[in-house]
Amino acid sequence: LDGSLPGDYGFDPLGLGSDPEVLTYFQQAELVHARFAMLGAAGIVIPGLLTKAGILSVPDWWVAGEVAIKDSGIPFWALVMVQAILMGWAEIARYQDYKKPGSQGDGSFFGVTDGFKPVSNGYPGGLFDPMGMGKGDGLKTAQQKEIKNGRLAMLACVGFVAQHAATGKGPIDNL
Repeated sequence: LDGSLPGDYGFDPLGLGSDPEVLTYFQQAELVHARFAMLGAAGIVIPGLLTKAGILSVPDWWVAGEVAIKDSGIPFWALVMVQAILMGWAEIARYQDYKKPGSQGDGSFFGVTDGFKPVSNGYPGGLFDPMGMGKGDGLKTAQQKEIKNGRLAMLACVGFVAQHAATGKGPIDNL
């Protein structure tokens, strides 16, 4: 680790980043997990706040998925299969882009991939960057902020789960 990556402070006591190819994979994995954790933390806190304020009436985060499909009339395994197919397509495309950076915009899947030219590996461009924020001097700062907030969100999600396991309540109810 030489400080060139976002969030890289040179701390690697186990030497996990000594192989450059493995380090690139770990960087992409951390980025994906950070993004999911940021969405997850927001998806736990915001509905909890809005329910507490009386604006929404939604189930607690630890039962929301069960409640949503229980009375929907959609068979559970059909939902699992559709989710697996859709996420499988997205994850295969992401993995291919990791192996061959820039390949997201190559070819066409019924015109779906035409606007997916990435700014760099892990940072989509085209349709996903309509305001051009992935270009210019602010990109490094934005990447640094994203990984710092993502690491914080990963810790927050672990804390939410631990808090629920210990108290049976969510983060808003424990304030």
